[in-house]
Amino acid sequence: MTTSAFDHPFLSGLLGDSEVGAYFSVEADVRAMLAFEAALAKVEATQGVISADAAGRISAVCSEFAPDILSLRTATARDGVVVADLVRQLRDAVGGDFAKSVHVGATSQDVIDTSLMLRLKAVALVFSTRLSAVVDLFDQLDHSFGGDALMGRTRMQAAIPITVSDRLRAWSSPLQAYIDRLREQRFPLQFGGAAGTLEKLGDKAAEVRAGLAQELDLADEQQWQSQRAPVADFANLLSLISGSLGKFGQDIALLAQAGEEIELAGGGGSSAMAHKQNPVAAEALVALARFNATQLAGIHQSLVHEQERSGAAWTLEWLILPQMVMAAAASLRLAQELAANIRRIGRKQ
Repeated sequence: MTTSAFDHPFLSGLLGDSEVGAYFSVEADVRAMLAFEAALAKVEATQGVISADAAGRISAVCSEFAPDILSLRTATARDGVVVADLVRQLRDAVGGDFAKSVHVGATSQDVIDTSLMLRLKAVALVFSTRLSAVVDLFDQLDHSFGGDALMGRTRMQAAIPITVSDRLRAWSSPLQAYIDRLREQRFPLQFGGAAGTLEKLGDKAAEVRAGLAQELDLADEQQWQSQRAPVADFANLLSLISGSLGKFGQDIALLAQAGEEIELAGGGGSSAMAHKQNPVAAEALVALARFNATQLAGIHQSLVHEQERSGAAWTLEWLILPQMVMAAAASLRLAQELAANIRRIGRKQ
């Protein structure tokens, strides 16, 4: 049993997404955190902060290290973050004099936030591909039915006749803008040390940060540990994506209610009425859009950090952002399925 619908034993059949969910697994998170530690050691060796031999040893251990997850869980309950125990275990695995070269100048938030950015960057690529697939399906519908007639409706009342192309344009045009935004989205390295000043690296700080960003293929920006606009900006885009797909779902549900202007395959069955085909995917798109719209307010609450770091605001992000990503992922998956299941839309002129 789980309290999240996104990985629930049966609700996940409707709302889950195994491809995107994998980026929020403990394995993916640990792998990204170890990538940070290996890259940090490599760059610090090039700047003379640690030895090349130490960096080589750290990199080799990170490539195959499997931490004790139960120990991480216990330590997180105590420390509020996972990194202190992860670094302890990693230093034990590196061993000898090289152990002290692990995690030099970094802090827990550097590791956790950078892991998040690495994984969100990969998710953004998945989302861009899926959005393109939905746009392509709309283009196919336009080719087949674009000239057919629909009744245009304003405030849910019949207005004037429009074409299927007119309705498809309203569905498709924002999605292309989101593709562009995902491709342009900046995913910044987090690297500020204890209080954002990188004080332990002295005059090497800027060079190490720039080299680390290049090594991890992330944007090199000034510390943002207490200024969470990169997270809020991505969350806003997630809500926009699911919101536009929710509009598509709402329109399809209303077309299906009338029944004369659309023909759908793959409707859901009813336990009480065998004749029904419920527009399940369309309804789920509406629910997911509303879910992300409500969660976005929480992300905006997490913008309020006290001084140089807030444990409370940071924890709020952990509770909300993965759920928003999963809701957007499910929306994109369901939108593809729904668009592919439209057998006819509109009426011949």
